[in-house]
Amino acid sequence: MFVVSCRITSARMAAIKLIWSLFINLTIFVILTVAGRDFYAILGIPSTASQHAIKKAYRKLAKELHPDKNKDDPDASQKFQDLGAAYEVLSDNEKREMYDKCGEECLKKDGMMNNADPFASFFGDFGFHFGGESQHQQETPKGSNIIIDLVVTLEELYSGNFIEITRNKPVAKAAKGTRKCNCRQELVTRNLGNGRFQMMQQSVCSECPNVKFVTEERVLEVEVEPGMVDGQETKFTAEGEPHLDGEPGDLILKIRTQPHPVFERIGDDLYTNVTISMQDALIGFKMDIEHLDGHKVTIQRDKVTKPGARIRKKGEGMPNYENNNLHGTLYITFDVAFPETEFTDTQKEEIKSLLQQGSVNRIYNGIRGN
Repeated sequence: MFVVSCRITSARMAAIKLIWSLFINLTIFVILTVAGRDFYAILGIPSTASQHAIKKAYRKLAKELHPDKNKDDPDASQKFQDLGAAYEVLSDNEKREMYDKCGEECLKKDGMMNNADPFASFFGDFGFHFGGESQHQQETPKGSNIIIDLVVTLEELYSGNFIEITRNKPVAKAAKGTRKCNCRQELVTRNLGNGRFQMMQQSVCSECPNVKFVTEERVLEVEVEPGMVDGQETKFTAEGEPHLDGEPGDLILKIRTQPHPVFERIGDDLYTNVTISMQDALIGFKMDIEHLDGHKVTIQRDKVTKPGARIRKKGEGMPNYENNNLHGTLYITFDVAFPETEFTDTQKEEIKSLLQQGSVNRIYNGIRGN
């Protein structure tokens, strides 16, 4: 009897442990469900992150998590939707404040969560395209696109920056009266009598409230991402020319790089020239070049540097747009400044004695090389 009693007690203990474990897991699930998703964790940013940091994190993750790039991941679509929801809330100061107080559920109760596709405006604004055709054809008439050059510095293309631009945009406002709208051609059957009919096209219009265009000033924030290249476009959806019976066109900003006094960019590589004295060319030197973000690139030569000599500094070029952890190469070409003073006969003899070089007169085709 004693043995049986012990077995029953052990079974009860196991059952109690199982029930307690289920209770704890259920409690955690309920808490997570009520609290909603952790939008800061989804974006990989701290709760004190600035709006610039939020946008930057969003852009980076949107490229990485887009379903078109992760077709083998069954959760790709859900991750992408979570990312969109996180950006929708945290990029809006009012929604973010409410979220910080009581989580996602409060936003849903107040109707502050957008049920529309959160990525439509994002990928429209920044001009992302991952391939594939649109699932629906645009039938609504659209205004003209506006294409403007955005002049930026090489420093901004190296480190990134946010630029505010002012746009004077025509906006439709309600006006008195009505106007004809949605005009279209329809086939109309006309009875000519004696069993004869005629098919003809007729213009049919609707009556719409009248509107007028009023110019409003809009401030748009453009992100210049590290590694962007000349001609690269950033698109702002519906910020172009308006259409009376349709949607506005888009505003397209094209990157144009200002000439730089020190560096020339070719692809992800940078080129610069350094002039050194003849003394440094002969005996060596050490110097620093200030880079685009202010950091120093040290150059040291312990041997003769000929005019036109070139050295390479790997990883000191421009950041790669697709992967900012990768950088191009910095190419440094040396020019030699000859002395402008006249030497005395004694000094000339001393130079000859020191260099012991003699005359080197070689005539060759410098264009084709030798």
